[in-house]
Amino acid sequence: MDDRKNPDDVRLSPRERIVLLEIEANLRRDRRLAHRMRRAGRDLWLPLSVALLAVASVFVAVMGIRTSDPALLWCFALLWSLTLLQAFRLLCRAARQRGSRARVTPWL
Repeated sequence: MDDRKNPDDVRLSPRERIVLLEIEANLRRDRRLAHRMRRAGRDLWLPLSVALLAVASVFVAVMGIRTSDPALLWCFALLWSLTLLQAFRLLCRAARQRGSRARVTPWL
């Protein structure tokens, strides 16, 4: 059993290096993979922003109703429209991801 601490200390034969370089070149040419890798970190932010905007909208709406302050009601109108916009984007993303696995109607 080999008890090396660092797996990068492995020495490759010239043939293995060539094969590894070919694999890396093929992966660099794969545009779908590159797109998914770039997008992987961003997938969490849209659902999180929808949830935070919804919570903020409810809070401002309740405070606006309780105090009858026009500024709070206008803030609610702005926050709610942003929440709906982000929720629509989230819905479109979910439909697009489902469309890659199943058939989606043409109008969606």
